[in-house]
Amino acid sequence: MTKQKWHTIPYEMILDVFHVKKETGLSTKRAEKLLEEHGLNQLQQAEAISPLSIFFNQFKDFMVLVLLVATLISGLLGEYTDAITIIAIVILNAILGFIQEFRAEKSLQALKEMAAPHAKVIRDGVLQTIPAVEVVPGDLVQLETGDRIPADIRLIESNELYIEESALTGESVPVSKKIETITFEDLPLGDQKNMAFMGTLVTRGTGLGIVVETGMNTEMGKIADLIQSTEEVETPLQRRLEQLGKILIVLSLALTAVVVMTGIWHGQNAYAMFLAGVSLAVAAIPEGLPAIVTIALALGVQRMIKRKAIVRKLPSVETLGCATVICSDKTGTLTQNKMTVTEIWIGGQDIQVTGTGYDPNGEFYQGSYSIKPDREGALKRLLEIGVLCNNAHLVEQKEKKGLLKKEKSNYMVQGDPTEGALITLGAKANLWKEELEQIWQRKKEFPFDSTRKMMSVVVQKHHQQMVAVKGAPDVLLDRCSTIIWDGKVIPLTQSIKNHVKQAIESMAGKALRNLGFAYKDLKMGENIFSEDLAERNLTFIGIVGMIDPPRNEVKQAIQTCKRAGIKTIMITGDHQTTAMAIAKQLQILPPSGLTVNGQDLYNMSNTEFMNKVEDIYVYARVSPEHKLRIVKALQSNGHVVAMTGDGVNDAPAIKAADIGISMGITGTDVAKEASSLILSDDNFATIVAAIEEGRGIYDNIRKFIRYLLASNVGEILTMFFAMMLALPLPLVPIQILWVNLVTDGLPAIALGVDPAEKNIMNRSPRDSRENVFARGLGWKIISRGFLIGLITLGVFWITLQQNPSDLTKAQTMAFATLVMAQLIHVFDCRSDISVFHRNPFENKYLLLAVLSSLLLLIGVIYIEPLQPIFRTVPLNLFDWILVTVAGAVPTLAFGIGKLFTRQAFSLRKA
Repeated sequence: MTKQKWHTIPYEMILDVFHVKKETGLSTKRAEKLLEEHGLNQLQQAEAISPLSIFFNQFKDFMVLVLLVATLISGLLGEYTDAITIIAIVILNAILGFIQEFRAEKSLQALKEMAAPHAKVIRDGVLQTIPAVEVVPGDLVQLETGDRIPADIRLIESNELYIEESALTGESVPVSKKIETITFEDLPLGDQKNMAFMGTLVTRGTGLGIVVETGMNTEMGKIADLIQSTEEVETPLQRRLEQLGKILIVLSLALTAVVVMTGIWHGQNAYAMFLAGVSLAVAAIPEGLPAIVTIALALGVQRMIKRKAIVRKLPSVETLGCATVICSDKTGTLTQNKMTVTEIWIGGQDIQVTGTGYDPNGEFYQGSYSIKPDREGALKRLLEIGVLCNNAHLVEQKEKKGLLKKEKSNYMVQGDPTEGALITLGAKANLWKEELEQIWQRKKEFPFDSTRKMMSVVVQKHHQQMVAVKGAPDVLLDRCSTIIWDGKVIPLTQSIKNHVKQAIESMAGKALRNLGFAYKDLKMGENIFSEDLAERNLTFIGIVGMIDPPRNEVKQAIQTCKRAGIKTIMITGDHQTTAMAIAKQLQILPPSGLTVNGQDLYNMSNTEFMNKVEDIYVYARVSPEHKLRIVKALQSNGHVVAMTGDGVNDAPAIKAADIGISMGITGTDVAKEASSLILSDDNFATIVAAIEEGRGIYDNIRKFIRYLLASNVGEILTMFFAMMLALPLPLVPIQILWVNLVTDGLPAIALGVDPAEKNIMNRSPRDSRENVFARGLGWKIISRGFLIGLITLGVFWITLQQNPSDLTKAQTMAFATLVMAQLIHVFDCRSDISVFHRNPFENKYLLLAVLSSLLLLIGVIYIEPLQPIFRTVPLNLFDWILVTVAGAVPTLAFGIGKLFTRQAFSLRKA
């Protein structure tokens, strides 16, 4: 059967299409035939790669191959400790990669678990419960509160039916369902009010519907297909490390070969030169780099956890640092996901209400004057009705916080968020529901009806009886004959009605959700047996306007993003008016910024959309395909995209984004499994904190790459210059390996936890396509490495000239100078400006690492059993002065030069 726009077809025609009678449903025989024809009602999974294949695929990475070569060489040299260390690094990296890929397979499994396990269907005229996987197109499904929708259904009966669809549509409140045909074809799922979709949840009422799509043909199935077909984006860090590995292996082997051949040509022992060359190759290839990157990322992850961000994929931490766009969901991320009354209109007067969320602390203001709403009057009556005509409850939860463990109250709502906002409003005026219900006893309730669009209750106290009503203001207005105006009950004239309608339009223009309030006094003993009788000849009191307010800290976080060159885009399932109001309030939407809805996006060609995408800041009422299209369009324009979301509908876009972010509190398992980062507090500000961490982590990765490679260049050039000048070997193989293992290790790890520079969020995002040597890093590595090699060889030559027969002393001096130069150079690596730019005592771990390396150096020089192993001899005070001064030259020379250059530039600028 061809794909239909089921919401546009009258349900009677759909019954005919499937040859089904409303009273009897399908026959068992017909259902079996349809099951054979359409297959099981379940989400299919693409053929999975075996866990063994996933594991062995981890060893195809170029950097891993480099490590394996280094392992072989270390083993041939007899350096079994090095070999074991490298193998451990390779296996650790393989395990991490395996876990990440294996987790991706869980996304679809989590999606499957959202499907209903059972369904209530009418077959052969009998209501029966069957496994949901056996549901077929044409089945009549009965729906009740708490039911999970088993397939895509066209509704044919709806009795106060409300379905919570936020996981699929992003709509923040349950949707009222109807059965009438909708003529508009291309509607977002949230506006298809006569449809119920697989995986969504019935929150209220009952209904009956005919199954129109099952399995992979459902809207949930489309998302499953998108998840399977969407490829995860390789992170910039992964690309850079692969690029770096290729460059290093080629350069290292080439230079090593030149050193070996030059040494042999100048008469050095061939075997000794081979060992020296192999040692240089091991030293030149930073096999510890992946491990140090992993350690730096892991430590960054621990810091991020403290800032409420949970990382699922380590490389994604660094990707955050080059994010240029954040596509953020509105409800619960930018806003509090707590409806709050902010404005009241009574008798032509506007009253402002302070406070946010469900906290019952707030003030009432008329203009600049504070008013007391608990006194007798129209305002008190409106607040009482809001509390009495209500089925929600405000629950206080005590939490102990701080060192003194002081108790702090946290309020939650049980029930509808809108009704929760009204209870909170009453509590701000000291009108608590429990106390009011002791005074006013409920005698009868006429529940909210989507046709009437109102709810009413009959309440009584002492010798007074009243009907309390709340509902859509425009509808409620037609049921009223009087109104409270200036404290008096007067007839509701057309002129006054126009005033009320203007107030309704004013609140709607501010994206406030409106509710009207009215009442009617009854005689004692008067029996109200129908809603029609209760809801006529009412007295209109006023209107309240409520909104899901922005989080307090989000506005500042968005300003931080602007300073950091990051564009914030709101993508939501809510209505366009509401989205625009929140976006303007948070300063997301600039004066020239565009807002589009799902329908606009559907009508745009790819070319038109690509031309406009840079100017669009708000997307409203969008579908899963739209979200994926938005992410891909931004990526095509060169953006690094962070995509947030909590629902099933967000999963494909989350997976396709450079950095996928899911919500920890409200997020579905599907969204979490597809994401790289989970926000444990569902807060946009946490994303900004994570970006700051990501930038700091990448800076630190550059720092230790700079340190490791400059040190390695210094080692290679020391040997290279010596061979070119026909000098003896300045370093023996064991010394080269010692420098590689000790000096290159601890300080590099300590750089991985270096505190971020203070201006880190005032910089523009780096280009994700830049190579690892960009922004002068390559020059810094070569120039510092050149000086380290030159100074080391200089000390070796000076010492050798003083006593040509004592080669071991000269080699010890070269060894100590190389180590000292590297340990001083590590402080220069903390800043791109100069060694004088940052306080050297900020990083205590680096100080400890340098001190440890110095102690180990002293140990191999002065501990007698180690001297023959490492070919060292004790050094005197003069030797150490020469070593220290020479070791400081590379760092101080560039530091002082940079200092003078900056001062000269400042003078010219002045």
